[in-house]
Amino acid sequence: MKNSISGIVRGIFRAANQWLVRTPERALDEAYEAAMRIRSIEDNHFGGGRISSTYGNYGSSTQSYFQGELRKYLNIAKVRLAEFKTSNTLLQLSNQSITEVQMREADAEDYRVSIVDQPALILRKLQAIDEVLARYSSAPEPPAMVVVAENGRSPRRNGKRSDKRSVVKAGGDRSVAQDPRSPAGKLRKEELTEDVESFADKTGVLPRSILKSFDRIKRELDPAAEEEIVENYRTSKARTTIAIRLILLLLIIPLLVQQVSKAFVVGPIVDQIRPREQATAFLNIDLEEEALMELNRYEERLRFERLIGKAPNLSDEDIETAVKVKAVELEEEYFARSNDALKNVFADLIAGSTFFLILVNSRQEIEVLKSFIDELVYGLSDSAKAFIIILFTDMFVGFHSPHGWEVLLEGVAHHFGLEANRDFIFLFIATFPVILDTIFKYWIFRYLNRISPSSVATYRTMNE
Repeated sequence: MKNSISGIVRGIFRAANQWLVRTPERALDEAYEAAMRIRSIEDNHFGGGRISSTYGNYGSSTQSYFQGELRKYLNIAKVRLAEFKTSNTLLQLSNQSITEVQMREADAEDYRVSIVDQPALILRKLQAIDEVLARYSSAPEPPAMVVVAENGRSPRRNGKRSDKRSVVKAGGDRSVAQDPRSPAGKLRKEELTEDVESFADKTGVLPRSILKSFDRIKRELDPAAEEEIVENYRTSKARTTIAIRLILLLLIIPLLVQQVSKAFVVGPIVDQIRPREQATAFLNIDLEEEALMELNRYEERLRFERLIGKAPNLSDEDIETAVKVKAVELEEEYFARSNDALKNVFADLIAGSTFFLILVNSRQEIEVLKSFIDELVYGLSDSAKAFIIILFTDMFVGFHSPHGWEVLLEGVAHHFGLEANRDFIFLFIATFPVILDTIFKYWIFRYLNRISPSSVATYRTMNE
């Protein structure tokens, strides 16, 4: 019976492992198929051109249908391509060669067989997908292009002094920004021109506020103002999408990896290496003391119920038998808790490695996320900034924070099956909040006082 159950479990685990390993290849195939569907529509109905009214002489209903199909397949290609990139960071596709059979058009019976290694096939599919997606992302300013302010300010144009920026494409690099013929290069050229003009404005005869008012009126009357607003909206939308997607990936993927690895990888290994018959039930003295206290409380409750008449028929032998049964149950429970603590150690290591891999492979997205957070934080009002600063300082380094740190450290120790060392906890509470408070004060003095002096003044007033 045990062999059949273990065989079923191994079969399920093997099937799940095969499905997980083939996730990058499956996602790439679906993205490639969607791209080929778009190319088929282009070749059959638009003469090989883009799916638009420029290349097709169709009515409004037909154009609406083709545009709907285009949006559907573009979304499939983008989503599956993102799934391929994410899963490929965790699971490397095998380098085995596959056999591709190509039929000649002249004679169906005459064929040739060519061996294509899998990396070359993946590269060919990615190139085909990129070619199709590039045909529908060549707008005046692509939505996937994000202007990142490197000093923490949000990018502003026309009359405002431009900060040092970099142009980042979603999932791409900065090489595009170096090309003066590209939209990013043009944007960089405009920023340099604005820097020179803003420097010249510092030495003007009239106050800059008057010049800014005239410049604002000129921008409002500019026919291209609407296009610029739309471009800024697209940039902001792309930045927000990339930032939220990265946050969700950093939260969801490590959590899923931790749970899956604990249940299907680490758990069976720990149960096999540490059997119940040969291992102790308690990893540390805290678990043993907790089990003994619970057992003594159970025995005292039985004797108390006998004294008050709720269980008058209980003899000393009955109480001893009940205590023995309870002791066996506690031994099983705390043995499972000890094994669970060991599983948490290795599962958390795997989840932490996954988190680190995502960070390493998402450097450009991290820059976009930093820009998004900076824009969100520095865009708050002075009162909101002061409120958030006071909230975090009082929570982590305030008067009542030692109790929270103590509970947190004890919870971490129990999670990993470690004994809660009171000396270490008190030493940590005596040093770490002080260091954290120093970092907060230095940040307020060094950065916030320079960027938003009014927020510092509001913070001091509210803190007093």
